[in-house]
Amino acid sequence: MSSEAKPARWPGPFWVAHRGAGKLAPENTLAAFRLGAAHGYRAFECDVKLSADGKPFLLHDSTLDRTTAARGRAADRTWDELSRLDAGGWHSRAYAGEPLPSLEALAAFVQANAFDLNIEIKPTPGQEAETGRVVGEQVLRLWRDAPAWPLFSSFRPESLAGAAEAAPDIPRALLLDTLWPGWFDIVRQLGCRGIVTNYQVMSAELLAQVHGAGLFAMVYTVNDPSPAAWLRAIGIDGIITDAVDRFAPAG
Repeated sequence: MSSEAKPARWPGPFWVAHRGAGKLAPENTLAAFRLGAAHGYRAFECDVKLSADGKPFLLHDSTLDRTTAARGRAADRTWDELSRLDAGGWHSRAYAGEPLPSLEALAAFVQANAFDLNIEIKPTPGQEAETGRVVGEQVLRLWRDAPAWPLFSSFRPESLAGAAEAAPDIPRALLLDTLWPGWFDIVRQLGCRGIVTNYQVMSAELLAQVHGAGLFAMVYTVNDPSPAAWLRAIGIDGIITDAVDRFAPAG
């Protein structure tokens, strides 16, 4: 690619609220997104996987153990079963009874408020390509009348490939916890517009490489002012944070 290529900047706001409101409310619930919005955030990140009957819904882990009152693999339950679980009581009594949201419910919320969204495709192991494909199909339907698409991201190249097959025009970014061998080739093969890395992996040199290739670079999960200031100084395109009560999203 030409050295004169311009970075494809993340089109959303600089500050992105992680899983709705970080740790201040039960992650990946509508309550968390409402709280993040109450702190002034206008861009959000969430995790999406599939139920046993193929319904995209919000959950980070493969199992229900950590963030619901149930146990076992989420992918083994139908959406009807999952939708009736308590996904808030684990966090605090104030959120007891908060349900798991479907991607459809979140789409309605973010579009009604003109928010930007980064959808992390978080497949249950063994369902990487299928999850990407189904999420791609559903986002095409759910956002068909919206002014802008959400951003897809995933640690799993197979999931991004599935999403690209179903919805090639929806932007994609590869998530990186480490710079494993061949990552940059995969970014180009998948037609990604950017990367989202662990902030401890990011460097001025890496950012220059990414920007030089015409791509954007975002980082997760920055909760302290010092690394945030450094990342802004080197020109990072966006920061995902849990600390929605610490960072002013317009700042």
